Amino acid sequence: MVKIRLMRMGKAKRPFYRVVVADSRSPRDGRVIENIGKYHPLEDPSLIQIDESRALYWLSQGAQPTEQVRSLLKVQGIWERFAASRTASAAPA
Repeated sequence: MVKIRLMRMGKAKRPFYRVVVADSRSPRDGRVIENIGKYHPLEDPSLIQIDESRALYWLSQGAQPTEQVRSLLKVQGIWERFAASRTASAAPA
């Protein structure tokens, strides 16, 4: 199963994260399929940059976001666009 999750980087007590697409069996900071964004929680305000087109592509391919990534996608508005496109394609013609 493919997951969209955070990969921790930075030094001790100064973390930042990359939003990555990875196999669910690989370790947290292990091999990734694609890097689609970044998240810096310690900046004021927090920096969230996610490539919307790649995130929507991976979501449409069945990638499951973790809870933290799902909340970041909601903040960016990407999750709502994905849900809208999913309901529009599921609606009968």
